[in-house]
Amino acid sequence: HRDGGGSPSLFDILVSLGRNHHATFALPDVQAELDYSPGAMVYISGRVLEHSVCPWLNGERLVIAHFMKDAVHD
Repeated sequence: HRDGGGSPSLFDILVSLGRNHHATFALPDVQAELDYSPGAMVYISGRVLEHSVCPWLNGERLVIAHFMKDAVHD
């Protein structure tokens, strides 16, 4: 998905937490898949880049997402 309300000029921060899981963070627009295991941090413009997390099979997963809505700047 893309974050339609996000600001295209700012980066979002996504932090993968949890235990005993292996996940992959996909960025189809740039044909990339990143390791999204616990402790991984991803900085992207969620409005500009399509992104998703592929299904994971084991463990617990928690994500902290920090972003700025574009409407805050208006």
